[in-house]
Amino acid sequence: MLELSDALAAYVREVGIVEPRPLAALREETERMENAHWASSAEQAALLGFLARLIGARRTLDIGTFTGYSALAVAYALPPEDGEVRAFDDSPAFAEIARRHWNAAGMSERIHLHVGPASDGVDVLIAEGRAGDFDMAFIDADKPAYDGYYEQTLQLVRPGGLIALDNVLWRGTVADPASTGENTVALRALTRKIQDDARVDACLLPIRDGLLLVRRR
Repeated sequence: MLELSDALAAYVREVGIVEPRPLAALREETERMENAHWASSAEQAALLGFLARLIGARRTLDIGTFTGYSALAVAYALPPEDGEVRAFDDSPAFAEIARRHWNAAGMSERIHLHVGPASDGVDVLIAEGRAGDFDMAFIDADKPAYDGYYEQTLQLVRPGGLIALDNVLWRGTVADPASTGENTVALRALTRKIQDDARVDACLLPIRDGLLLVRRR
């Protein structure tokens, strides 16, 4: 597999993606934070936006929003007249950063953030009768809870819609049977489950820490 050197990564960003300045500003602030590795890469965010455009997405979910980079990237890809991102994170501090940058980008009306446990916020959407009402979901939150988020979003995403799950390779530990950390075990089990799930089609991309794309049948 091709090693992505710093020079090659810079080349990819220069010629391979388009990152609006407000989105780049959010990424740059996030990269200075202690937990910067929690955020999606510019390449991942560009892919999510591309996929949203490809399927004509209008309504999306962002579970584990952190500073709001992935949510903003997808918001740029949605129709300006009725695009909607429902975002979820349990940190008020991260929410403040996200909202500041969404406002600067003119996207604050398009992105709706639930601050609190994501599973509770998603359950509210299900209770409101929004099953099948969303085109796409991105999951990048607490790994042991991924299976629950997967089942919830599978209810909310329409047939033909997409679910993208981040970090499914978990630094490569999922391929080591001797690795039994909580996150590793949870991600390994869910990936196997999705592989055999007759409700979906799936493709695992070795981009960054592993991105699993799931299409609801």
